[in-house]
Amino acid sequence: MTKTRKIEHAQGLYLEGIRDGKIWDALNAHTGARYTQHSTGVGDGQQGFADFFGPFLERNPIRDIQVVRAIEDGPYVFLHVYQSLNNGESQWVTGDLFDTDGDDKVIEHWDVIQEFAMTTVSGRTMVDGPTEIEDVDQTEANKARIAEFCEAVLIGGDYDRVTEFISTEQYDQHNPQVGDGLDGFGAFAAGLAEQGLSMRYWKVHKLIGQGNFVVTLSHVQMGDAHFCVFDIFRLKDGLIVEHWDVMEKILAPELWNNQGKF
Repeated sequence: MTKTRKIEHAQGLYLEGIRDGKIWDALNAHTGARYTQHSTGVGDGQQGFADFFGPFLERNPIRDIQVVRAIEDGPYVFLHVYQSLNNGESQWVTGDLFDTDGDDKVIEHWDVIQEFAMTTVSGRTMVDGPTEIEDVDQTEANKARIAEFCEAVLIGGDYDRVTEFISTEQYDQHNPQVGDGLDGFGAFAAGLAEQGLSMRYWKVHKLIGQGNFVVTLSHVQMGDAHFCVFDIFRLKDGLIVEHWDVMEKILAPELWNNQGKF
């Protein structure tokens, strides 16, 4: 995993500030003139971060935090992270997106957190699989493919076009509830329908990519519930061959400590 200055600052805030518990050292080293926050339990600015994570560190004295994937695109850095707290008492997967300033320091943060599932339909975990950035020369083409996939299929609902974007030969799935391949995707959708539920993507708020990986941050509705979702796609030869996601229910605005998830 190549560490640029942007990635070093994003990881430093996470690992030094939260894993190692050096909150103010990390804030002063890795954040810029402002720190706008979209993790709805956390207030804006350095003080908001410190106020939230001080008690967090006390509640969770044993913290195993591993950055599994790091993706950089322009000023943005995305981290795919596994957390085990207090020797596995609780386990989490998070997606974290950071915007950076001209000095590569963090100035804004979005996140999604989901409980780590111990069992999955596919047998894969929520974080395993390839991590290496490849096909860097295909970055813009792959971003354009995912943008079209989101607009036509996820938002537009034109599932007849799904094979234009997802490989029929390989589609490795890491969502705990979905099996591999297009058959797994279809079975999941059918299961939702049996429960009288549907899944709708309302808007893709962010889309970044590096080589064979593209990440989206979206507002998704499932039944009556609304979610903030990071989707991580791995592409090969212009088709999606692997997918990870992290989903978090969007709380009522009166429970936010900042301007909200997006």
